[in-house]
Amino acid sequence: VFFGCGASKTASNHFVFTNAKAEKKYINSYNNTLKLWPVAYEERDITTSFGTAHVLISGPKSGEPLVLLHGMDASSTMWYPNIGDYSKKYRVYAIDYLMEPGKSVSKGDKLNTDEIISWYNEVFAKLGLERFYLAGMSRGGWMATHYTLHSQDKVKKLMLLAPVQTFNGIEMDTKTMAAANFKFFPNRNRLKKAVNSLSRRPEKIDPAFKEQMYLGVKNTKSNFDVLQMAPFSKDELASLTLPVLVLVGDHDILNDPNIVEKAGKILPDVNAAVIEDAGHFLTIDQKEEVDKRMLDFLNGKK
Repeated sequence: VFFGCGASKTASNHFVFTNAKAEKKYINSYNNTLKLWPVAYEERDITTSFGTAHVLISGPKSGEPLVLLHGMDASSTMWYPNIGDYSKKYRVYAIDYLMEPGKSVSKGDKLNTDEIISWYNEVFAKLGLERFYLAGMSRGGWMATHYTLHSQDKVKKLMLLAPVQTFNGIEMDTKTMAAANFKFFPNRNRLKKAVNSLSRRPEKIDPAFKEQMYLGVKNTKSNFDVLQMAPFSKDELASLTLPVLVLVGDHDILNDPNIVEKAGKILPDVNAAVIEDAGHFLTIDQKEEVDKRMLDFLNGKK
């Protein structure tokens, strides 16, 4: 199997990384995680007015398009356990967020919420994606919801995996603080505590990806974009008339599982479930069940 490699990056993302050496170290760790990608892939750089979007593409060219938006500080490589299932039938596009560690390169300062939509629209236009399935994990779930609210004509179905700040706000407690402490004061011990709080199966997370997470937080400027992410109103959520899948782990420290019940009451066409024995990292903790539910939902099965 040929594992494609995109053009080498010449631009430096100095708006995200602390310095060029730190960025190089992180990109090396990103490439190490990509070695875990179990299927052939292409790396593509898309030029936009806000900067360069880096996209990982897998799956048959004739497949219906499925767009993946990753969680905070995770980059598109976080999908390494799941991409083998998703790309059997679908043409999958995983996009690195512009203002976080990854291979996308920003031209300037933070994007506001309207600019985020404009950026994604430019990326989708250049990829030739007019209608597509959209899945978001954690912060990516908020992004996917925000995008769909403004572009419902483009999204066929919406999949929200442990979507933070979407139905409810995050409540700070001891376990949540373990994740926050790593974000603000990164070291390897705090990484271990954060991973143990976010995952029910931390041993399943490959060391290469843990290293990438560590370097992504350690070598970048603190990003407080989450402060822009207010939970959506009942009216906004009720306006999502397309089919929506909502999955939340029963041990998710950033989401109360009651958002599944809330989603069921508000969203007009929803398939919502609590995934047992799963933390916030449910795509790793319960990979088989999450992937099956995703594919059943995409294939029209309830």
